[in-house]
Amino acid sequence: MSKEPPQGFRTSGEEPRGTRLLLVRHGEAGCNVAGVVGGPRGCTGLTERGRDQARALAHRVERTHEFDEAVAVYSSVLARAKETAAIVTRTLGCDVEEDCDLCELHPGLADAMTWEEMIANFGGPDWDVDPTTPFAPQGESWTGFYERCVSAFLRLGERHGEGLVLLFVHGGVIEQAIKLAMGAPAHARLRLRTEHCSLTEIEIDRGEVRLLRYNDRAPRAVTAR
Repeated sequence: MSKEPPQGFRTSGEEPRGTRLLLVRHGEAGCNVAGVVGGPRGCTGLTERGRDQARALAHRVERTHEFDEAVAVYSSVLARAKETAAIVTRTLGCDVEEDCDLCELHPGLADAMTWEEMIANFGGPDWDVDPTTPFAPQGESWTGFYERCVSAFLRLGERHGEGLVLLFVHGGVIEQAIKLAMGAPAHARLRLRTEHCSLTEIEIDRGEVRLLRYNDRAPRAVTAR
């Protein structure tokens, strides 16, 4: 085992000791391919390619056992996340609890519309100008989305205290987790390219949040050196 340099020279943090939230983005979804706003009505689940992506992740974690120590598993209530969770956790023998606070941004009346229909009906928000504007009538704003996601992360961190917690979620939810770990403001827009069935992990420990990994699609578990 290598020796760590003195604290003042170290570039790596301490070993994780709090709650590790491991966020799994769902596989490719039908609404992604069709250009449909994928709320509860618009989401029809995964494409066959998305199922292949979820099965590939399932094969990975069967080999690496990196999910074996999970103390709890949660999923968004949207079909694409639930289906991904069912495929990936099939061999883990654990229950998956659905939590609407882990959903993608709530689209309100734009749900199940094509993007063209959504723009024609509601115009669409410009969150660079005003991030408090709702996505559509009865929908969520960009800053409201951040607040909802952060509340969920902190609630789950407090509930479990320590250990690994799996969350099957969405690209937007993962962006809010990265913002929380970076200390970025609610209105920030990172415009990340989070891959389907990739892994992102944050640690919540005594009020501090740390990013452990992002967009991990490696065929095996990777440990930082």
